[in-house]
Amino acid sequence: MSTHAATEDIFAGTGDEKVDRVYLAQGGDWADIAGEQAERGDETIVVNMGPQHPSTHGVLRLILEMDGETVKSIRPGIGFLHTGIEKNMEFKTWTQGVTYVTRMDYVAPIFNEAVYCLAVEKLLGITDDIPERATVIRVLMMELNRLASHLVAMGTGGMEIGALTMMTIAFREREMILDFFEAVSGLRMNNAYIRPGGVANDLPENGLEHLRTVIDWLKKHLPEYAGFCNENPIFIGRMADIAKMDLSACMMLGVTGPPLRSTGYGWDLRKTQPYCGYETYDFDVVTWASDDAYGRFRIRLQECWESLRIVEQCYERLARSQGEPVMVADPKIAWPAQLTVGPDGQGNSNEHIRHIMGQSMEALIHHFKIVTEGFKVPVGQVYQAIESPKGELACHVVSDGGNRPYRVHFRDPGFNHLQSVPAMCEGGMMSDVVVAVASLDPVLGGVDR
Repeated sequence: MSTHAATEDIFAGTGDEKVDRVYLAQGGDWADIAGEQAERGDETIVVNMGPQHPSTHGVLRLILEMDGETVKSIRPGIGFLHTGIEKNMEFKTWTQGVTYVTRMDYVAPIFNEAVYCLAVEKLLGITDDIPERATVIRVLMMELNRLASHLVAMGTGGMEIGALTMMTIAFREREMILDFFEAVSGLRMNNAYIRPGGVANDLPENGLEHLRTVIDWLKKHLPEYAGFCNENPIFIGRMADIAKMDLSACMMLGVTGPPLRSTGYGWDLRKTQPYCGYETYDFDVVTWASDDAYGRFRIRLQECWESLRIVEQCYERLARSQGEPVMVADPKIAWPAQLTVGPDGQGNSNEHIRHIMGQSMEALIHHFKIVTEGFKVPVGQVYQAIESPKGELACHVVSDGGNRPYRVHFRDPGFNHLQSVPAMCEGGMMSDVVVAVASLDPVLGGVDR
């Protein structure tokens, strides 16, 4: 079939300005298109960055219209990592939902679990019944995860502009944190550790000693990042005054987290809308006033130190509360019922198995029913928001009174942030698109869900 040009712009939406030429390729006769385009005398070309590009932080597609190296138009294309998590959760019990949500933003899985469980607990009316030790463990795991997430953001962002050592040392520190996660939950990522009512299990016997090792390691090595980058003229040249977005733009586009705080506005939900007892911890909200990629990097670097301050306070609280419960006392909610993990972390302890299999028929029946059927949640809906490493992460949960969610929807900060890419990139250079996306730190597992 031949290739021809339409006489009118059939693709223009309502209110869109119509273009003078639309090419309909119906058989691959690209020579005709190229020839006709060459006669126009302009230099506009369309380039796809992604969805397989190494600098798009996941399977993100960016459609760029460029005049030479200058970006005239940029549109994010998402959906390549859609996993149907929110819909799947409607067919699983409330506790099983944790296994799904932890896989959304897979760089910060603990936060997905925390915001979901806080929402479910609010519907159950048991927010004030969560044991203190469980809440402290939640804060500990979230702040360590915030450190790990920021290390990935700084490491990959540095690598993409040629600072390769940033990547190697960032993943070195992250490995220490993931080793601790594995010791506590059995898994490095996708932990499903925070559960409605508390956490799955207490720290292992040597948990506090392991935590102290992690704290000491981070204190020793975090100064290296500032030494590599803060005053490095090449690093500053690639980051300063790039991907600028002022406070008004952030407000209009729903931008939160480090990109918002880089405008000088200290909005952090841990301070402004406290949860998990954050109001009892001593830490500062980090801001910068440059509106650019460099400011977002400096904020993440300083937030690592603030998270470390909180982790040390958790260490002291956990040392004082050893032996206290980590799950609500209500046996109709605690899942699995009084489960204890064996010393190898690979299954139920002998004491637990002996009890439910050999001593109490009622315990065995209850264990079976709470695991297979779950618990029922009163009719209602709640919205719960927390401060994730990327920004405001929120969960809207609707219950019809059954043992499964009627609807669960998440506000992932990366989803909102991607709509700000055109505002940051149009009129700039193609090479700065990579810096802009990295400064937002989107994770496409959370964006697409």
